[in-house]
Amino acid sequence: EEAADSERLEKLLDLLELRAVADTVVGGLPFGWQKRVELARALIGQPKMLMLDEPAGGLNHGEVDELAVLLLKIRENFDLSILLVEHHMSLVMRVSDKVIALEFGQKIADGTPDEVRSHPEVIRAYLGDTSHAA
Repeated sequence: EEAADSERLEKLLDLLELRAVADTVVGGLPFGWQKRVELARALIGQPKMLMLDEPAGGLNHGEVDELAVLLLKIRENFDLSILLVEHHMSLVMRVSDKVIALEFGQKIADGTPDEVRSHPEVIRAYLGDTSHAA
């Protein structure tokens, strides 16, 4: 079992591009790299579901793009579902197969990213009433 754990760790170091900082104290890493370590910690236990609450919080645009790439790699390499609670819609739309949109805790739409993005209730809730726009 120790060999399997070691193999899983090696895979995560490569997948999340953490090998270069593997011997660094996590608190000394930039915030975006700390997020990668958090993902590795969550994945090392072989979860069936990876639950992420605002993983893009505090990241700059470039780091959000990197996070999207990492989440897509995780989807390709692990047999798990990802539950993503996130306000960065570009990230959600890029990495999700199914999206559920909420307004004040109530579901207003669900479907593929394209279906939800074009749903009238989602447009109203997130963009405001555009029917009177000039």
